[in-house]
Amino acid sequence: MDFIHVLGDKFASTLFDVIPIAAIIFGFQFLVIRKRVPNIKKVLIGMFYVLVGITLFLLGLEQALFPVGRMMAEQLTNPEFLETVRITTGGLQWQDYYWVYIFAFAIGASTTIAEPSLIAVAIKAHEVSGGAIGVWGLRIAVAIGVAVGISLGAYRIVIGAPIHYFIIVGYVVVVIQTFFAPKSMVPLAYDSGGVTTSTVTVPLVAALGLGLAETVPGRSALIDGFGLIAFASLFPMISVMGYAQLSVWRAKQSQKHKS
Repeated sequence: MDFIHVLGDKFASTLFDVIPIAAIIFGFQFLVIRKRVPNIKKVLIGMFYVLVGITLFLLGLEQALFPVGRMMAEQLTNPEFLETVRITTGGLQWQDYYWVYIFAFAIGASTTIAEPSLIAVAIKAHEVSGGAIGVWGLRIAVAIGVAVGISLGAYRIVIGAPIHYFIIVGYVVVVIQTFFAPKSMVPLAYDSGGVTTSTVTVPLVAALGLGLAETVPGRSALIDGFGLIAFASLFPMISVMGYAQLSVWRAKQSQKHKS
């Protein structure tokens, strides 16, 4: 009964959030375009599926993804666990949290590969480019960027460094790469930074950051716990443009060998 009650409350909340979207769409359709909605029955059924899907997804976040991310952060930073894997002498140092960095890298790569938004963008990029941009090539490039970014963000939380230093340096690199990367890949790289911060990646990354900040001594959940998502948005831009630059360089090298 508790589950049904929670599910009903979540569905009602989702319905309240979706109503403005539906009102705008149908309002423009009837008042501006002044045409009937084609296949109105299918559209309404589809919107119902959206409501059910979002409801179940939000419930899953609360019941599984957020707790799992926080639990893993707590376990990996538990003093008893750290004492068994530490590699330095004296007090705990940033190197002793290496399992945190490995987990952050692995969870960043795996969640990005499974990100529906990235899959959609990769498929469209493959279609528009006539097959020049590989679906898996783009997904892996973005996944590597997210994995490196989240690992670096976890390192920042452990050492307690200000986030703006990392972000400023990262965007300086992005600006420099923008001048040298193939122009056709720059907009796609910038979009890739946005699609990573979506349904699958954000909940686990946010939970990981908050869990780390709460368990690493001397860290603030508010100041240090947030910011991992910024790393997950920044570094895919670097990795995708780097992937494009590497592809161009390999193509030039191949042409040189042929000639």
